[in-house]
Amino acid sequence: MRTFTLLFTAVVLATTVRAQTVATFDDQTLSTDTAYVNLAGTGSDVGFNDGLAHFPCVYDSTYGWQGGFAYSNKVDSVHTGYMFPYSVKAAAGYGGSSKYCAVYCNDPSNFTYYTRVALTGAAINKPVSGFYVTNSTYGYNTIRDGYFSATAFDSGSWFLLTIKGYTGGSLTADSVNFYLADFRAADAASRYILKSWEWVNLSSLGNVDSLQFHLNSSDTAGGFGMNTPAYFCIDNFTTHESTLGVNAAPLAYAAKVYPNPATNALYVDVADAAVTTILLTDMAGQAISTYAVTQKQVEINTSSLPSGNYMLHLTGNGKSATVKFVKQ
Repeated sequence: MRTFTLLFTAVVLATTVRAQTVATFDDQTLSTDTAYVNLAGTGSDVGFNDGLAHFPCVYDSTYGWQGGFAYSNKVDSVHTGYMFPYSVKAAAGYGGSSKYCAVYCNDPSNFTYYTRVALTGAAINKPVSGFYVTNSTYGYNTIRDGYFSATAFDSGSWFLLTIKGYTGGSLTADSVNFYLADFRAADAASRYILKSWEWVNLSSLGNVDSLQFHLNSSDTAGGFGMNTPAYFCIDNFTTHESTLGVNAAPLAYAAKVYPNPATNALYVDVADAAVTTILLTDMAGQAISTYAVTQKQVEINTSSLPSGNYMLHLTGNGKSATVKFVKQ
């Protein structure tokens, strides 16, 4: 991936350590180069539990996968088309793991229970830390090349994942947007189709009992909804087992950091007026430069930095947010 725009939200942690449970999907049983398929309950939820969450899945004995979540170990990163819905463009799970979860995200206004992950056990009404996400092979290749009714992305195109939180059947105040492909930038070098695993931080949703996933795309030509294939992949779905208290309230520190990886310059578009300072450090925490935030966009000269990983620390009101970036 040449460039990536990251939206992140900080959470100030309480003084006590909060236990986490990670759904890695690695303990699910599969034969080589297969995915979870269950045709036994046509039209009903035949999903599965992993970690502290239930991942719904609906099949039809005639028409196949209708929507939801299916764990997979397929590594095909080449083939395009509806016959290949379970493969991930990264060719492996997060960190090279053998399994991940493919998601078929039908319109939740019509298929709500297909794409709503319900928390279980000690995670109910607790915060979800987040998960890793990337494009499916089908989705990535279609965005790149076009297929069937979909067209290859050009300037201004985008493919967006939105996650909403629910508690007691009611929506929480916030939602999280994450672009799986974004060609809106004027600079062609800043446009991307995601094919690496990237973290989606859901801490801003607060305490929830379920999450709703929704996809949208700029490609709606023809008037029949989104033409971009409604697929993506997730891994390491991480829940907490204690609530967010007063000392752990989510902050609205939202910023876009781009391009990532960076070469000569990195830009930080700050959305929260409370942010006053940006500190650049290496991965060992050694300070390199400090920048006062006096306007909404801060430009950081990275031309003299050696290649490697670095951290940005945003601070203000006695709280902070961090994000990692790569210097090429």
